[in-house]
Amino acid sequence: MEPIRFETHPDRYRHWKLSFDGATAKLDLDIPEDGGLVPGYVLKQNSYDLGVDIELADAIQRIRFEHPETKCVVIAGTKDRVFCSGANIYMLGSSTHAFKVNFCKFTNETRLYLEDMTDNSGIHTVAALGGACAGGGYELAMACERILLLDDGSSAVSLPEVPLLGVLPGTGGLTRLVDKRKVRRDLADAFSTVAEGVRGKRAVEWGLVDAVAKKSNFDEALAKLTTQFCAETAERSGPAVTLKPLSPTREENATRYEYVSLEIDEEKRVANLKVSGPKADTPEDAKALRELGSDVWALKAFRELDDAILDLRFNERQIGLIVLTTEGDAERVLQSDRTIQKLAESDWFAKEILLHMKRVLKRLDLSARTVFAIADQGTCFAGSLFELLIAADRSFMLDVEDGPTLRLSALNFGPLPMGNGLSRLESRFFGTPGRVAELKEESDAIDTERAAELGLVTFTPDDIDWEDEVRIAIEERAAFSPDALTGMEASLRFVGPETLETKIFGRLSAWQNWIFQRPNAVGDRGGLTTYGTPERPKFNYERT
Repeated sequence: MEPIRFETHPDRYRHWKLSFDGATAKLDLDIPEDGGLVPGYVLKQNSYDLGVDIELADAIQRIRFEHPETKCVVIAGTKDRVFCSGANIYMLGSSTHAFKVNFCKFTNETRLYLEDMTDNSGIHTVAALGGACAGGGYELAMACERILLLDDGSSAVSLPEVPLLGVLPGTGGLTRLVDKRKVRRDLADAFSTVAEGVRGKRAVEWGLVDAVAKKSNFDEALAKLTTQFCAETAERSGPAVTLKPLSPTREENATRYEYVSLEIDEEKRVANLKVSGPKADTPEDAKALRELGSDVWALKAFRELDDAILDLRFNERQIGLIVLTTEGDAERVLQSDRTIQKLAESDWFAKEILLHMKRVLKRLDLSARTVFAIADQGTCFAGSLFELLIAADRSFMLDVEDGPTLRLSALNFGPLPMGNGLSRLESRFFGTPGRVAELKEESDAIDTERAAELGLVTFTPDDIDWEDEVRIAIEERAAFSPDALTGMEASLRFVGPETLETKIFGRLSAWQNWIFQRPNAVGDRGGLTTYGTPERPKFNYERT
């Protein structure tokens, strides 16, 4: 199988049509049946696979950076009588368990990006549904701020996964029903077990959609809604920023970007991921920052890191351990952090850079790989790059005279939260919250002894033990069960309060992963296996 790549451009979209009309952007879903990412299935009825969501994620990113005039995004479809029939079942049925898990994770992250665009960039979203909207299609609609459904007697919303396939809506559908849309629990239960779905006024009464409109006035109702949203939204002044291609150099077992390098050691099942700090100071006024555009270090380095993380997830599934290192000038990282955070108070471009950094760090948190951070001579774990160390499952810091140091910045205390709504420092010191307040006083370089005293690193070998201790830790970790490690790390990383995000990635994903392994879903007569065949699924009705 060819490696899956995540960089694309509207000029190459096969599944979405992105257009702009003043302050309103429109994303039309129009999936060709032969447009699958890999051979073996047909994308009928606007059903989607990973390739469709790669384009959607790219479109959301480009709207935020390249079209600051946008105040409202309409998501609609071009096919007659169907908006989207959800994730392609034949694709799911023929995929490996690991691919299914990572596919669901990516689609969940993309829908959260859509909500993040509304919550933090003020860009409203409307799902305009003409025709059937099922499964993942309705989950996409629920990620929008408003849902308008065509009232024609046949257009309906549905979550048919349980009654039809024996699995769950895998993209946050159940969570958003009761947590976001606040649908009454018993009605949500009834809705989630009726394959044909709910249409018309009942869909409004149950809270499944916000409004319905007849065909004769559907466009008028949609225009009224988008006009209202645009009138309520402040201008984002300043020119657009084009996201240039990352253009990494790919060698056998190595990918090199400008600020990120990824080296694969297949034998040890280890990936060495290095992030470099800025080569120059970051411009301190918005105009100069805009002129650098997507070459601004904080944007480019984190775009590269994002691409490398996705590469690891989908193309290097035998790799169990990421060894994270950094190099560069810590003062320049801190200067970048200060500049981006200050400009973000008034400039949309700087704010989007900060929001992008937050999303990439969350992607690292959610990656099912062990992460070890190594701080040795020349390290640059400072400010926003210190978030990489604190995101790691363990960290090692060399203890020698004139050795490495760590630095903190204001970005470590709130602007880059995890999915649980806490900063990584708040999560680390969940049992001793007073430690976080004390750390705000640590404005100087923190040497190894002090880092250990503050609880910022896990182990601090001296130069005599360093090489052996790090090597043994890596070898030991690589020998453990990957399944046990996945469960252990996910459980330990997210402490404290539950949010919509943690419910989706924790509760929902855990149940779905279990169901995806069960014969009732993927056995010879399972729901996914028999879908589209003359045979009906045969379930083992014994409940645990």
